[in-house]
Amino acid sequence: MASSHRPPASTAGTGLSTSTKWGIGGLIAGGAVGAALATGSSALAVYFARRVITPVRQRAEDQEILAVTRDGEKLHVILAANADNTTEGSYGLFFDGGTGHARVGRIVSYSPAERTVEREVEEVYSGDLTKATRGWWSGAIHPNPAAAGLPYEDVMVDVEGGEAPAWLVLPGDSTGTGLDRAANTWAIMVHGRGATRQEGLRAVTTARALGLTSLLVSYRNDGLAPSAGDGRYGLGSTEWRDVDAAIEYALSHGAEEVVLFGWSMGGAICLQTADLSRHRHLIRAMVLDGPVINWVDVLAHHAQLNRIPSLVGRYGQMMLGHPAGRRLTGLAAPVDLKAMDWVSRAVELRTPTLILHSVDDEYVPYGPSAALAEKNPEMVTFEMFHRAGHTKEWNVEPARWEGVVRAWLGTQLAPRTNPGQVQDQRAS
Repeated sequence: MASSHRPPASTAGTGLSTSTKWGIGGLIAGGAVGAALATGSSALAVYFARRVITPVRQRAEDQEILAVTRDGEKLHVILAANADNTTEGSYGLFFDGGTGHARVGRIVSYSPAERTVEREVEEVYSGDLTKATRGWWSGAIHPNPAAAGLPYEDVMVDVEGGEAPAWLVLPGDSTGTGLDRAANTWAIMVHGRGATRQEGLRAVTTARALGLTSLLVSYRNDGLAPSAGDGRYGLGSTEWRDVDAAIEYALSHGAEEVVLFGWSMGGAICLQTADLSRHRHLIRAMVLDGPVINWVDVLAHHAQLNRIPSLVGRYGQMMLGHPAGRRLTGLAAPVDLKAMDWVSRAVELRTPTLILHSVDDEYVPYGPSAALAEKNPEMVTFEMFHRAGHTKEWNVEPARWEGVVRAWLGTQLAPRTNPGQVQDQRAS
């Protein structure tokens, strides 16, 4: 899930016939389900389920841009204040349907009474910000590696249905790190739902400092990679195959091991990859930022946010996981939400994992991340952040984020005493 769109409670525009709305009762369970459907809740449940798995091709421009002023050589942007843009840090501001992109920095002034905030514009990468009136806030501050000062190549990864574009960033000078083997270890960056490979650029400098080659991938239904046949997200249950293909690419180009980085739904995808890939024994570690650890918990949270009755939310989940629900959701195959509940499966996780998650994450609650670490402290390290919104831990505290990741990964990438023994343990 990504970087976020909350499914609205409205049922308008579902395009479902009356017979289809009522027919799901007999298909799924009958009894109590049928009683709920008789109240008209079925349409809302269907809409909720479909919103979760349907890619959004155009982000909602929910950020109002009130004015752009100039202070000497610097541009300032005045915005309608909200929880995101009144938090310190550097962020991306996209406008003009995403064709415009600016990097916005420090808060210059904030007026709670007027509900406005003025921030410094650090860079305008594309578009005319002075003419923009609406946009959206993002944790992605750079449009591509070159804008972040990183030399890179555009490469293509063979996936189901064609080729998926990726950015390849070679490692920097790792002199003094003591990580002689890191040059043969690749970092594969997996973005979240509704986001793009830009999301992973925040981690590349840290990966390069450790001597890692970085591969920032695209995957099915993200607008760059080939779409899945059903045009639906699998919430990690299908997307992991594209990450597995990226591992294949890395291995065929000199990698011996990989580290997976995942944001939001990208975290769920990484966990599925570590669980199901035939190369899982070559996944040295995972770094997950604001990850989805338990989809049931996330979906219940969003039902509550959107004032959807809990019973209706549960019916929506049933539709995603039940074969009979495919006719309404459009899924080619059911999504097994229980198989992606890593709190319940905590002891099965055998890949060393660092989780960075803010207690103020409004989109993916941090509770399951903390619970996973508590249940499997041998494999999972949990680093709690504050004030940051969803997957914006780096934006709020970049030095801390980079320091924690570099120290933890440095330990994981240190030469092993008995590599074969460790590999056998993780392959079992």
